[in-house]
Amino acid sequence: MATRKVTEKSIEGPVEENEGVSSGDGYLEIKMGGGWYMTISVAHSERYEKEYVELAKERGGMKKSRFNLNPAHVRMLGEALIKFADDNGL
Repeated sequence: MATRKVTEKSIEGPVEENEGVSSGDGYLEIKMGGGWYMTISVAHSERYEKEYVELAKERGGMKKSRFNLNPAHVRMLGEALIKFADDNGL
């Protein structure tokens, strides 16, 4: 199975499908339209003293929904999303 490495350089490249994507240190924002953004950020839990990746849907600076993901599963999720898009012509 081929893997695709995503880096800041590849995210910010002049690829048409990546318009509306901005990233920074441990943070990625994807403009979805209608004022909505999908944000991906690395966060730290003080209670459990562990890092996690937070996926959130935001509008007007307010998080409407979010999902916390173990960092060990981030690459697997990315590859599964790419496979899903390829299999369904997205």
